[in-house]
Amino acid sequence: MGRKYKQKTYPLLEKLEITDIAAEGKGLGRADNFVVFVDKGIPGDVVQAKITQKKKDYAHAEIVSLEKASDKRTTPVCKHFGTCGGCKWQHVQYAHQLSFKQQIVADAFRRIGKMELPNIEPIVGCEEITEYRNKLEFTFSDRVWLTREQIDSGIAFNKNALGFHAAGHFSSVLQIEECHLQDNRNNDIRNAVYQFVTEHAYSFYNLKYHEGLMRNLILRNTTLDEWMVTVCFAEADMDKISALMDFLKTTFPYITSLNYIINTKKNDTIYDQEVITYYGRDYILEQLGDIQYKISTKSFFQTNSRQAKRLYDIVKEFGQFTQEDNVYDLYCGTGSIALYIADNCKKVVGIEQIPQAIEDAEFNAQLNQTGNAVFYAGTCESILQESFIEQHGTPDIVVVDPPRAGLHERVIEVLLQAAPKRIVYVSCNPATQARDVLMFSEKYKVSRCQPVDMFPHTFHIENVVQLELI
Repeated sequence: MGRKYKQKTYPLLEKLEITDIAAEGKGLGRADNFVVFVDKGIPGDVVQAKITQKKKDYAHAEIVSLEKASDKRTTPVCKHFGTCGGCKWQHVQYAHQLSFKQQIVADAFRRIGKMELPNIEPIVGCEEITEYRNKLEFTFSDRVWLTREQIDSGIAFNKNALGFHAAGHFSSVLQIEECHLQDNRNNDIRNAVYQFVTEHAYSFYNLKYHEGLMRNLILRNTTLDEWMVTVCFAEADMDKISALMDFLKTTFPYITSLNYIINTKKNDTIYDQEVITYYGRDYILEQLGDIQYKISTKSFFQTNSRQAKRLYDIVKEFGQFTQEDNVYDLYCGTGSIALYIADNCKKVVGIEQIPQAIEDAEFNAQLNQTGNAVFYAGTCESILQESFIEQHGTPDIVVVDPPRAGLHERVIEVLLQAAPKRIVYVSCNPATQARDVLMFSEKYKVSRCQPVDMFPHTFHIENVVQLELI
């Protein structure tokens, strides 16, 4: 027999005052000379909290009771708040969400970048704080997550679910009845799919044993009111696949692109899978300003289209591009920034690791008749060599928009050597951005810093920094 470990219990923390917000969006308080990170805590709260994990000088805790509610609180709009793993700040008034995000940027540069940034500009908030996403991915599972209230009710619930993973529980899926992240049509399509496959006894995927037909549902839409629906199946049951596809085609005539994928692998990644278009185009179109973009099932595109335009306008402003400038766009994705700024410069050279994204970028260049943009597939650290710079010319301005991990050290070394007059650094992670900016500080100074909120009700923040050659 294996050992049985008794879970350690701690005394409740009474009248714990939440005084600050931590980088991961949790409330921060102090008790007995150690820091306590409190899930769903907001500055101004006074709570009774239960410690869930304790280290030498800090602890994680959850709220048992709210003894005094912060004036920064509000009522969450979603019925699934707290159980669903998304939208963790729905209980925070939006104005205060923005204030906290501004603080997160300042703290990252102070703590990691070892610099004060008195020139941080006021954060650009979203005009739409619900239904702002253009992409949602839902999971089918034969292990539905039930809340304590549902279990205690004694009601027999359907064991199958279509929704999001419950917070902290990968193997179980919360049945989502409504989601406010995307246009309400997402609810119409998802609920109709769930009803159809349930009535026709389609099997739902089991994440442990890797069995079952229904696997994932991906919904994308654009500001041009085009919709893409992609259903991922784990088995090649063409009779059932065709029946569901025909149902979607008939029931939702506004679908622009209807696709399916047969994914028999153990992981959900679709980038190595064939996408089969059942009806319509194999892509949908988005437009930011005067530029149109092809978006396919595998395409990466900013998930908040309206705010993406504001973000790209800031990039254009910070870049100060002229018709004489040779510009590099590193981590360019589908060329969204490169094409947006192409008319303002002499030439744009884009580099992106994912080959499918480069294919989309080249298509988008043709679509917009952009003749001064070229794109290359591969990692920035492998492509950005002296020979490459000799071929395409020393960059006058460089735009970088790396993943959360930030810039590769080799990329920073090459840019320091190339010494463009200006670098515009777009980041979805202020911590790694601050780390990288510190490495640039031997030759560059931060001249402007502009936070942008792309994801209301989350602690995620986009930040744009303008680096000028000293």
